[in-house]
Amino acid sequence: MLTVGLFIAFILITLGITFWARSTTRGADDFYAGGRAFSGMQNGIALAGDYMSAASFLGIAGLIALSGYDGFLYSIGFLVAWLLSLLLVELMRNAGRFTMADVLSYRVKRQPRVRTAAAISTVVVSVFYLLAQMVGAGALVSLLLGIRRGEEFAGVSADAAQVLTIVVVGAVMVFYVMFGGMKATTWVQIIKAVLLVASTVVLTVLVLSRFGFNPSAMLGSAADASARPEGFLQPGGRYGQDIEGDVFRSVLNKLDFLSLALALVLGTAGLPHIVGRFFTVPDARAARRSVNWAIGLVGGFYLMTLALGFGAAAIVGHEAITEQDPAGNTAALQLAHALGTHFGGQIGGDILLAFIGAVAFATILAVVSGLVLASSTSLAHDFFGHVLMFGRPRESQEVAVARVSAFVIGALAILLAIIARNLNVAFLVALAFAMAASANLPAIVLSLFWRRFTSAGAVAGIYGGLGGSLVLVAFSPVVSGKVDPLTGQSLSLLPAGLDFAVFPLENPGLVSIPFGFLCAIVGTLFSSERPEPSAYDELSVRSLTGVGSHRPPSRAPRHQRTP
Repeated sequence: MLTVGLFIAFILITLGITFWARSTTRGADDFYAGGRAFSGMQNGIALAGDYMSAASFLGIAGLIALSGYDGFLYSIGFLVAWLLSLLLVELMRNAGRFTMADVLSYRVKRQPRVRTAAAISTVVVSVFYLLAQMVGAGALVSLLLGIRRGEEFAGVSADAAQVLTIVVVGAVMVFYVMFGGMKATTWVQIIKAVLLVASTVVLTVLVLSRFGFNPSAMLGSAADASARPEGFLQPGGRYGQDIEGDVFRSVLNKLDFLSLALALVLGTAGLPHIVGRFFTVPDARAARRSVNWAIGLVGGFYLMTLALGFGAAAIVGHEAITEQDPAGNTAALQLAHALGTHFGGQIGGDILLAFIGAVAFATILAVVSGLVLASSTSLAHDFFGHVLMFGRPRESQEVAVARVSAFVIGALAILLAIIARNLNVAFLVALAFAMAASANLPAIVLSLFWRRFTSAGAVAGIYGGLGGSLVLVAFSPVVSGKVDPLTGQSLSLLPAGLDFAVFPLENPGLVSIPFGFLCAIVGTLFSSERPEPSAYDELSVRSLTGVGSHRPPSRAPRHQRTP
């Protein structure tokens, strides 16, 4: 009851914020960018909140707890990705107005084609990222209600509870976006980020205190309690494994790890909801302050996931974690209960579990709201406003379309999350990052830094990278063919017995990212379009200095007349 009460309290508070935001949202600028009225500190906290997702809190802790050293590679990958992407994202913020497509279409002659491609890519990447958050929500509530696999709670099975939770989370996130827009989403992110960092600090301190604040003792206990004590703290347990007598498989494992690393490091700059967050501040100086705040919060958080993951392995144990959730998504929550029980008895355990569970639930609601907002903004602003309405929509029309789009995208995400509810959430995020790096990054980089780049190159790069990554994933072990050698159970999305995995890598980034760049370059070189030199010069000045930010380029109307 305590957990449910905290859930309800958070939802009521955020709904109150949503109604307030609704009363102060009067146009597209308010709905898409919160009126650009947030300070650097506020936006930095919200930006960190966007990045510190349920996959970070639940999925990474679970991967570290089950896989040891290799699980922590996710934390390192996300942190390095953030640092490398900051410069590129700030340049995009200065050049754009509301969405990634504003940057890509700034200096090209065939804007409608580019905006359509960017809108499609934004929706696909956001939906895959949404899956991870909503799958985590299902696992979270099952644990908090005490429902184990094969058991029931108040007549509801664990599987049914997961499905019901996914539907509820989807409904609430759609409400946030439809009624509150960017203002509501940003304040929800700020509240969530403060709670998440504070709770992670508390758990980290409690974990280390169990081992006399000696990290070596914690790591040793984690290795002893793991399924493979000899190699738990060594690389190669999950990624890059050497298979004795099988050189081909060993090489593939190393390539798969490299592919994952590329996706994590290069995908961040292509995530639509991260780019959109920078449009909420008034000027470039505030954007840089946002970056400074976000670096500190994100860096500290990902370092603390080390204590959460290894602490869960040492205190909860491998068997208890996998019994609750084979993918490990509930390891951090089980750790919270164990620590609370140790320091405060059964009541202490229930209180700490309820609090951490409510924070995790808040994390999921906040991140999914940002993703839905990014998708609906792109559909309304880019596709409806600039393609269907030729760049001349009424603001009220555009905002209405954004609200309808939020409902449609939310319904699609709910359906797909129900199908994929048994996959590890951190892995689902890695797939989203691979798609973002393959489809969006080539067009962004070449648009900002290649004078010769054309609309044909942008369209070819987006569709080539997105289509290539989707096809490779469909024919990879993620979808079919991966089976647990001990139990015979399917580790893929489809049941055992179905195997059409002709692409051997689980993450497509190693192939799809270069393919996206290749498509963009070839599309440009074989295009008869000749870009205007002055357009590139104007974009360069604007992206580097922020002069003229948030205003459409002077040549936009002429470009929009080109079909």
